[in-house]
Amino acid sequence: MSDLILYQRDDCHLCDLALAVLAAAHAPDFESVWVDDGAELEQRYGTRVPVLRDQVDGRELDWPFDAAAVRAFLRLPAAW
Repeated sequence: MSDLILYQRDDCHLCDLALAVLAAAHAPDFESVWVDDGAELEQRYGTRVPVLRDQVDGRELDWPFDAAAVRAFLRLPAAW
């Protein structure tokens, strides 16, 4: 299980963009969770997706974000 979760929706163009940003940022492996799968997730994340959550400390990065913001959030080096 990964320490990172990307909350997203089916057929979400912003979620597709977030996946590309995470790849560009060289983010480590993460788990994808679809908020459509549960009422509680829908209520919490329904209008906010995509959201990247760090399970270790509970921090969340809401969309919009770019590769630099992801690297800063994950405390990765500024550039590869």
